[in-house]
Amino acid sequence: QIHLVESGGGAVQAGGSLRLSCVATGYRGENDCMAWIRQAPEKEPEGVAVLPSTGNTSYAASVKGRFTISKDNAKNILYLQMSSLKPEDTAMYYCAVGRPSWWCLAGPPSSDFPYRGQGTQVTVSP
Repeated sequence: QIHLVESGGGAVQAGGSLRLSCVATGYRGENDCMAWIRQAPEKEPEGVAVLPSTGNTSYAASVKGRFTISKDNAKNILYLQMSSLKPEDTAMYYCAVGRPSWWCLAGPPSSDFPYRGQGTQVTVSP
């Protein structure tokens, strides 16, 4: 059974930083990608960043240059380092898996993943 648990969210002021973590258990997917998606209140889910098994990352235009996705393969923990946070980054952030790497790299980061965790809230104040 796939289990994804996110942590690291919180409330920060604009310009601040946070690092999100996602512990993934019960999931192998050696040829798959892992991703972060987010959903703000009353908005559609948005793909934020993907990390394919090939290692070449992809980011949404809105976060490129500010966010970095990475993974500790030994511990199977996915990270999202977020810097220069803006109020528009306020959202629930989810770790997501279940797509092959080629799919993740076919276009900009997508939010359409079959598995995701419960999320961690990020709130950025002006």
